[in-house]
Amino acid sequence: MDHPQADLFGAPEAAPLGSAENRGAGSQRPAAPLAARMRPRTLEEFAGQDSVIGPGSVLRRALEAERLPSLILWGPPGSGKTSLANILAEMSGAAFESVSAVSSGVADLRKIMERARLRQRVGQRTVLFIDEIHRFNKSQQDAVLPDVESGVVCLLGATTENPSFEVNAALLSRARVVRLEGLDDETLGSLVDRAIADPERGLGAGEVVLEPAARQRLVMLSGGDARVALDALELAAAATRDDAGRSVVDVAAVEGALQNPSLLYDRAGDQHYWLASAFIKSMRDSDPDGSIYWLARMLEAGEDPMFCARRMVILAAEDVGLADPAALGVAVAAQQAAHFVGMPEGYLPLAEAALYLATAPKSNAAMVAYTAAVEDVRETLHQPVPLHLRNASTSLTRGMGFGRGYRYAHDEAGAVVDQEHLPDQLRGHRYYTPTDHGAEASIAARLQQMRATVEQRRAAAGPGRPAPDSSHHHG
Repeated sequence: MDHPQADLFGAPEAAPLGSAENRGAGSQRPAAPLAARMRPRTLEEFAGQDSVIGPGSVLRRALEAERLPSLILWGPPGSGKTSLANILAEMSGAAFESVSAVSSGVADLRKIMERARLRQRVGQRTVLFIDEIHRFNKSQQDAVLPDVESGVVCLLGATTENPSFEVNAALLSRARVVRLEGLDDETLGSLVDRAIADPERGLGAGEVVLEPAARQRLVMLSGGDARVALDALELAAAATRDDAGRSVVDVAAVEGALQNPSLLYDRAGDQHYWLASAFIKSMRDSDPDGSIYWLARMLEAGEDPMFCARRMVILAAEDVGLADPAALGVAVAAQQAAHFVGMPEGYLPLAEAALYLATAPKSNAAMVAYTAAVEDVRETLHQPVPLHLRNASTSLTRGMGFGRGYRYAHDEAGAVVDQEHLPDQLRGHRYYTPTDHGAEASIAARLQQMRATVEQRRAAAGPGRPAPDSSHHHG
């Protein structure tokens, strides 16, 4: 953006990507990719994200009131983060500075801040756009913090990673997080149609025909990424152009332009955890179709098979539990088999285990029992072990009453013993309540029968019968 005192600000020789100089004609250079040429220039052209920037939204109202706050734009690739930043800066009337965290450092940020302070002296605001801000380390992010806090710059950061983990808390507290979603099929299709029809920035100057089946395939394989869709469209149109300049893009051309399309995934970021969550919840909810789909998504994207196996071992213990005691063995066997066989065939035991766990009866009673016991452990801390449960390994400990009165289960009828196994303070507490699901139903019946037997024996012994070693519990 030109300014009467621009020479005072030390403006770089070439305007940065997304700057006011490049937001206009520069972004429409014929050599630029179709996705770059079709970048929206106004909010009216900006497709999708209505909940974020649509009429009546909080951000839209703030812009209309000329109060652009610092923002962290969080979303998957091709969801419009950079385009939205350009539009917001244009609407604010501020000077626009853009850096990429991949190639810039603290020295670059300091130069920008110096120019921003000079602009501030003459009443001009500066918007600083940091692409891939999650790639800046703590000290680099701290370098912009004072000027964001004092209002020297309005920060627009773009990231594909969860800002809660990747952006400093101090910086995050001074910015509003705006979540952008991948574009849906309808929005992506409308962008494709617009690019074909636009004679100035798109492919409308030539004759490009996108067959309906090819359009559907292009939208499906692009995974909500506008950049992928438009650049693949341009490549397919160029590959099918005849001598008369006419292009008829069919399914084969689309698939050729999108050879081996990469799945949106990362081994340690949001996609990793989101897909893993969907996989686990599908098995927990007894949906074999969802379970096998999310397993395939992760494995085909290059996820470590052992990660998938570990999640199934945990689920077998946590969510299937004693409703199917064999489930844990199935999950462990699948882990061992996949490790032994390796990929690609290793997907087979993992798939079998996922389907087994999804269709198994479910019980989290073991986890609930342990959680309840842990609460008592933390609440009561160092409760002494009852004397009759202590091992009497020496004459000294036997003389102190260790093990006295302990009744050996196999000497009792049905191996059921009427004796206390909890510390005195927790006497009578119940932690495990089996469900009536699967094999746990028989456990519930057996436990009920054992407890009834104990009660009958206590009743037969009469009210004066002392509890086991009650006189020694505090010895």
